[in-house]
Amino acid sequence: MLSEHYETIEILGTNIAIAILFILIGLAIQDVLNKSKVPKFGRWFVWLVLFLGCAGFIAKGIIQVIWEAGI
Repeated sequence: MLSEHYETIEILGTNIAIAILFILIGLAIQDVLNKSKVPKFGRWFVWLVLFLGCAGFIAKGIIQVIWEAGI
């Protein structure tokens, strides 16, 4: 059974690993912003850039699923 679903397990593991990586990056950025006492405008800008990076990754995944499904 494992050999039949190997590709699905691999894709799921990769997506989970990347999500965990994004969470860790967010926590590291939050720590640096707190220790550096960055102004509110700078914090909003940093979080906006981080969010857009995550949104791009999610959009890529959705486009890939649609493309492979042939919709």
